[in-house]
Amino acid sequence: MKDMLVQVEPLIPALRRRYARVLMRDRAAADDLVQDCLERAVSRWHQRRDGSVHAWLFTILHNLAITQFRQATVRGRHMPIDDAGEQELVSAAAQEQRLIYRDVLSKLARLPEEQRAVLLLVAVEDLSYADAAKVLGVPVGTVMSRLSRARERLQQEMDAVGPRNVVALRSLK
Repeated sequence: MKDMLVQVEPLIPALRRRYARVLMRDRAAADDLVQDCLERAVSRWHQRRDGSVHAWLFTILHNLAITQFRQATVRGRHMPIDDAGEQELVSAAAQEQRLIYRDVLSKLARLPEEQRAVLLLVAVEDLSYADAAKVLGVPVGTVMSRLSRARERLQQEMDAVGPRNVVALRSLK
């Protein structure tokens, strides 16, 4: 334990002041990152290989920072509730969008294979008509006609869904 303390303690200022603060751009977040780094180093000291403790600690710190950045992109950035405005606290319900998405996928699955393939290549994968024609091995005119028919049929399917699936809710008083 004393050996670890002798090797790690002199590196703490470099971890904290220079590297962590530059990475995190926030003093409190940098301090938290260094603390997490040191906790991990202490708990895994027995796993350390021979070599530079300096490099090992900076590797831990760097990997923890990368993990936090990835989590922040998935979760969104952390903001104290007192600092949040109304726009940050309000979001549209996602249920309706998921239902529409699922409905579009089911309608898309009903299209004939050649129409579905052209629609996906041009509309989703953003291929040009010429590139889609090369992928499918058909003339450009065939791609254009299949795409037109696919869009028309999908629009008809989606229009047919509209008012029939809307459920009228009655008001309870």
